[in-house]
Amino acid sequence: MKYKGVIFDLDGVICFTDEYHYEAWKALADRLGIYFDKEINNRLRGVSRMASLEIILERSDVTYSQEEKEAFATEKNDNYREMLKNMSEKDLSDEVRDTLNELRNRGYLLAIGSSSKNTKTILNQIGLGNFFDAISDGTNITNSKPDPEVFLKAAEFINLKPEECVVVEDARSGAEAAYRGHFACAGIGEAAEYEHTDYPLNTFSDLLKVL
Repeated sequence: MKYKGVIFDLDGVICFTDEYHYEAWKALADRLGIYFDKEINNRLRGVSRMASLEIILERSDVTYSQEEKEAFATEKNDNYREMLKNMSEKDLSDEVRDTLNELRNRGYLLAIGSSSKNTKTILNQIGLGNFFDAISDGTNITNSKPDPEVFLKAAEFINLKPEECVVVEDARSGAEAAYRGHFACAGIGEAAEYEHTDYPLNTFSDLLKVL
């Protein structure tokens, strides 16, 4: 096998929590009187919570202290985590589940590389809490994508070099992180169009054709 491990982004790849993120950020923006829409929300994909907040506050006339910003981020996350309670195994598609099982059967080590600090909560909700060989997420990194740290840590956790892994991403920032970290990248959606993506995918199960 050319590769030994596969590292997956979570949101937009394994499952979809975009709408929950959007609703939670919008509730905060509305409370602060800041304009926020789906187009602005697209800029937040693959970006850390605090960096996302800074993007939203670009439209604010008020300058907030770091303490206030941290309170805003906590408010958003509390709201978002409450929404995550609505998630269940129904939020994991048959296609994703079957593809993951087939990759496991083929002998690949499987890891998560997500900037989200809620990664483990989401995986538990959709029935994958104990499925992956390693999880690298927002709780063990200091730099969010497009910095490759989250993927480098994931590879380290499964004792593989970047060259031995394929990263699966849907966001351009994630595909760029894979490129910077010297990983091969399989891209879905926006990431499929990134110039350095090695394997553009039309659908998640296309992974089985390239691995």
